[in-house]
Amino acid sequence: MKQYAITTLGCKVNQCESAALESQLQAAGFEQCVHDTPAKLVIVNTCTVTGKAAMQSRQAVRQAIRNHPGARIVVTGCYAQTAPEEIRSIPGVDLIVGHGDKLNIVQILDATGTGHKRPLVVRQNVEKVHTFSPLPSVAPGNRTRAFLKIQDGCNAFCTYCIVPHARGRSRSMPMDDVLGHLRQLTANGFREVVLTGIHIGAYGKEMVPKKSLADLLLRIAGESAKPRIRISSIEPTEVDPRIVGLMKDPHSGICPHFHIPLQSGDNRILKRMGRTYSREQFAALIHDIRNQFPYAAVGVDILAGFPGETEGAFEQTCGLVEQLPITYLHVFPFSPRKGTPAATYGQQVHQHIVKARCRKMRQIGEKKKARFARSNIGRTVNVLVESTTDPISAGSKGTSENYLTVTIAGAARAENTIVPVRIDDANDDGTVSGTVCGVAT
Repeated sequence: MKQYAITTLGCKVNQCESAALESQLQAAGFEQCVHDTPAKLVIVNTCTVTGKAAMQSRQAVRQAIRNHPGARIVVTGCYAQTAPEEIRSIPGVDLIVGHGDKLNIVQILDATGTGHKRPLVVRQNVEKVHTFSPLPSVAPGNRTRAFLKIQDGCNAFCTYCIVPHARGRSRSMPMDDVLGHLRQLTANGFREVVLTGIHIGAYGKEMVPKKSLADLLLRIAGESAKPRIRISSIEPTEVDPRIVGLMKDPHSGICPHFHIPLQSGDNRILKRMGRTYSREQFAALIHDIRNQFPYAAVGVDILAGFPGETEGAFEQTCGLVEQLPITYLHVFPFSPRKGTPAATYGQQVHQHIVKARCRKMRQIGEKKKARFARSNIGRTVNVLVESTTDPISAGSKGTSENYLTVTIAGAARAENTIVPVRIDDANDDGTVSGTVCGVAT
């Protein structure tokens, strides 16, 4: 049996695509590598959203070569799309595949064979791709949550972001296909599906006639049998009131969980980034969400150290984040990406200052997360059980609809069931614990 291994870096879209690759490989007769057994084929699905991500991608490629001597090494993903020559310089790489051919890797391997001296590069100009590439069903396995990629690419071209050049223009999975995937995932036993994409709020805008994410969610809500639905990151200008209204309906199955990028709390920096909202508009949106959903999870992205970010501008961001009812933060350091306008901007911030700002912002995020966890004490939440071997309580662990990591005391609960849990305690790391107070579904 041919053994394979896949290493995935970066976002949930990459994770979704790696799952699709697994499904293809298993259909072609490959078997997943287990333990320390060397694989015959290793695929590294890379990321390049930051300089650190590109570095980690190179490290992952070299580690794959060391750990799997004699294996065919395939490198794909965003770093493979934007910097194939950098990967080509790593001895031991056999094949570099861009995004346009990522889901054709099995066929490319069959067609190319071995014996070439330099790695082959298979790479399209993704900026000319205008149709959504269909994904096969997710790989089988003992899982409770699935990621479903419903959109790819981005038209925003924020001045710091390389992703539009790596993934191309925005394109969406047809609605009927989304519903078909959800029905299949439901039949396969998944209890939660995360709808993901590169710019999910742009879903359907290129369709004729034009559609929207809210239109898709309305159709999903009308399905009689469906898993609960979680939405990945959505831009602040794309939080449609219809989406908020659906979340209020307990029969819609849509989790009260928002992840909304802020990036900076300084209006001058926001404009320089190419963002299309002000700090005031962002604050009004968060307060409106919190007023309607007092216990919704509200995650926020922050990009620290953008060129021209003075100490005063950074403090503006800190002050805004501290005053807003946010649940958690994802903090990223700015790193110049070749091919983006921000890479050529003046007033670049020194890396030691960027690191210090990230550290301070993450500390603010930790306090926010702990405060939100404590606010849930005494409430009952619905927890999807994902593990029955919690080492501390010997109970179970799972995720609530409002994105709390919950340890369930008492006898272990069956994985992939949803149980009502009363929150009894909260920890400084933002996790909570509680006891079952009803019947599992």
